[in-house]
Amino acid sequence: MQVIKDPTVQAIKNDVEIKGAFKQYGSNIVLNGIDLEVKQGELLTLLGPSGCGKSTTLNLIAGFLEADEGDVYIKGKKVTKVPPYKRDLGMVFQSYSLFPHMTVYENLDFGLKLRKIEKSEKDRRIARTLELVRMSGLEDRYPRELSGGQRQRVAICRALVVEPKLLLLDEPLSNLDAKLRHELGAEIKRLQKEIGVTTIFVTHDQQEALSLSDRVVVMNQGKIEQVSTPTTIYNHPRSEFVYQFIGKSNSFEGTIMAVENREIAVKVNNDIMRVNIDNIMGDDHSCHSGDAVKLYIRPEKIQIFSKATASQKPSNFYKANISQLNYLGTSWDIDVMMYGESYQILTYAIDSSWQQGKEVYIGWNPSDMMLVKK
Repeated sequence: MQVIKDPTVQAIKNDVEIKGAFKQYGSNIVLNGIDLEVKQGELLTLLGPSGCGKSTTLNLIAGFLEADEGDVYIKGKKVTKVPPYKRDLGMVFQSYSLFPHMTVYENLDFGLKLRKIEKSEKDRRIARTLELVRMSGLEDRYPRELSGGQRQRVAICRALVVEPKLLLLDEPLSNLDAKLRHELGAEIKRLQKEIGVTTIFVTHDQQEALSLSDRVVVMNQGKIEQVSTPTTIYNHPRSEFVYQFIGKSNSFEGTIMAVENREIAVKVNNDIMRVNIDNIMGDDHSCHSGDAVKLYIRPEKIQIFSKATASQKPSNFYKANISQLNYLGTSWDIDVMMYGESYQILTYAIDSSWQQGKEVYIGWNPSDMMLVKK
């Protein structure tokens, strides 16, 4: 018997693939030829500033938008022209989007009715998903009788109860206060791992992305800057944009003086700062004496000392003056003045003698500094 293969189906390697997606509104290019692969069972986060294209990418996958160019594949099947209701997705929005005139049970039952699921199976699924988000016993309440966090839990339940191939979350925590965001974010991560559903999460919050994700996609002006694990994104950014967008940073401008022993010596004011040659960001990794460069260092990578005679002092070691100390509960945020500029340090212990105006010494290792050519 001859087997006729469906030309729209590829060998399944990833749960989602976007190939060459381009989207433009008038003269505004929203997506500029992006390619993206989402692995089975992972939680992938699309991260970037407003207008970078992350929600547009999510809507392409959901089927609410169609790219001007490019294709979308789900489970190896081309779905570029397939409407949203045929893509077997669960979607959670920023605004909950619950039916206010329906109880929690009825909200969860809505999608199951459309799929003609039998009553006993519906009851089993609804009970299980409510148990997963720790809301058992609230089936008869209306959305107005729930807190913001509970309403968002119901929205997540409604997406999960249909047992979708793919879960899409569009900034689902942005309407919640900081404490609740943290709690519900941890809940989403736990649920995703317990159920194993492939999940794509959109946010503009860097901490949220780093804490929840298996991998992070950093987007900027319709392009993908970097796709990697949270630790790689934070510690080994591929571009200056990624470094500046993720976390806090201090920067210095200088000129390359020499490259020796796999370290680049950069003159900053009248000092020499050293950076590992492997820590160059951007596409141009060539280094020559006289090149103008910019150096970056994270606040938590800077050590602070009371005396110049500190033992085990790092090779980058300079004099500074404290301009401000801010207690954050578990840490201290210290501003110091150096070269007439203010620089930030994050530390977990301070010397009792430190106060505004105090002369101190600061230092860091060449491996903790990043360089980009100007």
